[in-house]
Amino acid sequence: MDRLTLVLGGARSGKSARALALCPAPHAFIATAEPLDAEMAARIAAHRAERGPDWEAVEAPLELAAAVTAAARPGRHLLVDCLTLWLSNLLHHGRDPEAETAALLAALAAAPGAAVLVSNELGMGLAPMNALGRAFRDAQGRLNQRIAAAADRVEFVAAGLPLTLKGPPLP
Repeated sequence: MDRLTLVLGGARSGKSARALALCPAPHAFIATAEPLDAEMAARIAAHRAERGPDWEAVEAPLELAAAVTAAARPGRHLLVDCLTLWLSNLLHHGRDPEAETAALLAALAAAPGAAVLVSNELGMGLAPMNALGRAFRDAQGRLNQRIAAAADRVEFVAAGLPLTLKGPPLP
């Protein structure tokens, strides 16, 4: 298994399922989503059921670097799902995404074991109609580029099919 893997894709592309398949036990799931409404609570519950009971769950809507540091163990696989929600949380709370990304990269570099991070690829659609949407898309693109540069493996998932962007193809 690669030390750091980034799994990118669009909404409902199958990226989370792919990331789960890349994380053999023992493993921990670091969730960045918050159940702010009934629909999101249902999504979180569905993801939890999909993972099964053998995953340790860590909630980290903002303090992702600290969660990685706390959950990392030799031989343990971490799955972070997802960077897009984490970025949204950071911006909502007025945090600096560049500084937070640097802290996350440092935590990942220092962590024993492997990590798989899930993120949305937002740059393939139409340009957002407003400044806030464009700023978010741009920040997401920068975040994905920084994580991809540090990653040993990067996959793009479309229609449930992974395409290797960086690293050797998996069997």
